[in-house]
Amino acid sequence: MAKLTPMMQQYFKIKEKYQDAILFFRLGDFYEMFFDDALTASKALEITLTARSCGREEKAPMCGVPYHSANSYIVRLIEQGYKVAICEQTQDPSEAKGIVERDVVRVITPGTIIDEKEIDGKSNNFLLAVVESMEQIGLSYTDITTGELYSTAISIDSISDFYDEVAKIGAKEIIINADTSLELADLEKRLKMPVSKYKEWCDHGEYSETLIKRQFEISSIGSFGLRSETTELKAVGMLLDFLNETQKHLIGHLSTVKRYTLNQYMLLDANTRRNLELVETIITHKKKGSLFGVLDLTKTAMGGRLLKKWIQEPLIDKSRIKERLDLVEIFYEDIMLQDDMNDHLKSIYDIERLIAKISYGNCNGRDLNALKSSLAPLPELCNYLKSRDEEAISHIGNKLDDLSDIYEIIDKSITDDPPITIKEGGVIKGSYDSDLAELKDIMEHGKEWLATIEQRERDRTGIKKLKIGYNKVFGYYLEATKSQIQYIPDDYIRKQTLSNAERYITPELKEMEAKILGAEEKILKLEYKLFQKVRASIASELIRIQETAKVIAKLDAINSLGRVAYRNGYVKPTINEDGLLNIVDGRHPVVETMLGNDPFVSNDVKLNVDDNQIAIITGPNMAGKSTYMRQVAVMTLLAQIGSFVPAQSADICIVDRIFTRIGASDDLSQGQSTFMVEMMEVANILHNCTDKSLLILDEIGRGTSTYDGLSIAWAVIEYISEQTKAKTLFATHYHELTELEEVMSGVKNYNITVADHGEGLIFLRKIERGEANKSYGIEVAKLAGVPSPVITKANDILLKLEASDVNQTAVKYSYEKEVPKVAEQLDLFTIPESPYSDIIEDLKTFDLLNATPLDAMNYLYSLKKKL
Repeated sequence: MAKLTPMMQQYFKIKEKYQDAILFFRLGDFYEMFFDDALTASKALEITLTARSCGREEKAPMCGVPYHSANSYIVRLIEQGYKVAICEQTQDPSEAKGIVERDVVRVITPGTIIDEKEIDGKSNNFLLAVVESMEQIGLSYTDITTGELYSTAISIDSISDFYDEVAKIGAKEIIINADTSLELADLEKRLKMPVSKYKEWCDHGEYSETLIKRQFEISSIGSFGLRSETTELKAVGMLLDFLNETQKHLIGHLSTVKRYTLNQYMLLDANTRRNLELVETIITHKKKGSLFGVLDLTKTAMGGRLLKKWIQEPLIDKSRIKERLDLVEIFYEDIMLQDDMNDHLKSIYDIERLIAKISYGNCNGRDLNALKSSLAPLPELCNYLKSRDEEAISHIGNKLDDLSDIYEIIDKSITDDPPITIKEGGVIKGSYDSDLAELKDIMEHGKEWLATIEQRERDRTGIKKLKIGYNKVFGYYLEATKSQIQYIPDDYIRKQTLSNAERYITPELKEMEAKILGAEEKILKLEYKLFQKVRASIASELIRIQETAKVIAKLDAINSLGRVAYRNGYVKPTINEDGLLNIVDGRHPVVETMLGNDPFVSNDVKLNVDDNQIAIITGPNMAGKSTYMRQVAVMTLLAQIGSFVPAQSADICIVDRIFTRIGASDDLSQGQSTFMVEMMEVANILHNCTDKSLLILDEIGRGTSTYDGLSIAWAVIEYISEQTKAKTLFATHYHELTELEEVMSGVKNYNITVADHGEGLIFLRKIERGEANKSYGIEVAKLAGVPSPVITKANDILLKLEASDVNQTAVKYSYEKEVPKVAEQLDLFTIPESPYSDIIEDLKTFDLLNATPLDAMNYLYSLKKKL
């Protein structure tokens, strides 16, 4: 250290505290990085690596980025897994006697990015804290760009619920208590999110209570329903401590903790969210092609985020569902209301993130003007809502604060076109403050004032050639030739003598000089001071503004659901708690949108807890089984978020969970095969479903041998029928399973209709009662372009296999509840009675081996019908 320059000594003292972050060290107009940080950043950002003298014989590696465009570079580093510590000058350079004081003012991590340009407007950027104990797992998460903060607790025995909840949250960063028993490597693999352990002492209950009381200015944690020494309390405390450590100050716009329990919403595991493509597609991970993509006609980012939250958290309380449906119905039935609402909302910016920036102290004049523009339509919107006849709408109008006082503050203080920075002037209107008005008047009219003084003094003295001049040494002065000095007034003060003239000053002239020369500097300081005052006055109304933002978001989300329902011909569902799911002419909302002008084939579904509990669906691939099952799940979810559904009519029961087992892939990172993944998903479903759940199961057991797969599928259906009683759609190619309709109560067969016109298949995509008469696998292979010799050979092999199967299997497996008793020994001359005696005799008379393939096939088909 002794060999280093003073600046480098300062750098290393600061860097020592932030070893796990890349240090952005402010030097003038650049953030510079040195030594290992420079080597890392230059490669990650693809910027030039240079060197700087540091006092040692070797130079220090160095690279840098301009401070005004640093955000994009920071985000690139964050996306590559790095943290960034921002080191700023904390002292006015003019006051520094040596090296300017510097310190880290903020540490940026994936969960603490605040630049809204780098975040999707209709998505949250959550930071999640997890505290695990022997009994519970506490979760607390926040989006510091919006001010939302949530908390919950999950039993350690429900670890699958923990993973499902974390998947729903979709945090950008997770911190976990240091003494956790959960392995970080396993967490990161399973959650696919960055996870890190946080310091040990921060999850103590007493310390957490102190942090919570200080953050929210409360005297008791009971104000939020939190209890001492719980993992939930510690998770909130750890989250706040992390924010204090990284942001270096209290986050004022975190104004409350919203506690919830998992049983307040329909539970959806990660597989179901992915399979139903609720907020993003499986392949592209984009909004387009997802359910959210269809439903989102919101005009504001706040409304979009709320709608996405509703989709991810379907309600299970009938009264809350009905309340939301009734609101949607008002908008659905009034196209003028939809249009009027869009007109009012279209000029509203993201108020939640704007007030967060204001409270955070990270806003500029343009942000305040964006808030002003957002508040401008509110008075008219309030009056419009209050004037509506519908009580629910007028009630919203009464709750909506028009914030006209906030609008007036900004309108009176901030210029119409302020610069990006807040320390370079041009932000505050001169009319807002008398001192500022005078200073700006001096700047704008200084020359005019000097000319006025000059003319006035000429008139007063009678010296026609009296003039005002300026130089850097003496400033402004009055100059007269020596022949005119007898007319100089007594209040003039001689300042300089020239060969043929004299220069004078007056108190008024020096006062004007001081004002003119100091006006610009004073304007910059005064404007910044006034801006801080305006910002603080708006931040003091944080709660009011946040509440208004919530009302606007709800209006926007409801209007979006009503508009989508009107455009796409949806109907209001009836909600029941009797286990009845009865949909007439239902459609898949996403698929029908993607089809455009092509008609979507609608289908019915009827499930209940009695005679229609399980629907076994057969039919060829590509016929639409998967789409049909998904649309039933999606329509159920739509009803429970309070949305209309794409159908002719719908009576939908409240379900506590939706499970889907659709498709599977190898998980090589976990050393698991396709079949293992499938069986793990099946196990999770059977362990966690209830009689109020809806199961979507597609091709259970196909990942292993035919007999193994058939046995597993059979046993799964039996278990669901007898144990869980969950309503189930079960698609399969195992036609043997269709026999279960006759031996299991509540099981019904359905199939996707297909027209075979000899030259190929036509998929009619219509569900009807009964089983499919064949699988059409070879026909689908032909449609897919498999070479014709392969198709021909496959048909030949199929005929031989079917013939062999019938000849070798005289009796089909018969499902019986109890194992039959062993019959008594028969003597050699007794012919046993059998229900298959006629078929056996028939087989003896027909020469199967010498028959033509067509005759053999027809004969075997007739036998199959008898069996």
